[in-house]
Amino acid sequence: MIHSKNNSEHYTWGNGCDSWILNDSRGLSVKQEKMPSGTAEKLHFHKMAEQVFYILKGEAVLYIDHEKFTVKAGESITVQPESKHYISNELNEELEFLVISGPSTHNDRFEIEK
Repeated sequence: MIHSKNNSEHYTWGNGCDSWILNDSRGLSVKQEKMPSGTAEKLHFHKMAEQVFYILKGEAVLYIDHEKFTVKAGESITVQPESKHYISNELNEELEFLVISGPSTHNDRFEIEK
């Protein structure tokens, strides 16, 4: 089956952020996500999952283990298991990206107080 935002399971998170589940198997999760300007997710880590964030539109700021990384459209960044991280949209435009996780982050997300 061909997957897109039009035929995939959708949910909202945070303050008006969207996620479309393109694949969610035990070994691999692929989501397309959209974040309005000024939004961010909560600081967290995954015990098992390695993640790749690939930016489709806009510019993301990722905070990984107290370091700040700016990732532009057409670029990606990898987050290793146990790394404390979060993504934010600090520009005045919409951010859209793929987040690819192996294995899936289902039951493998642990939030941290900043």
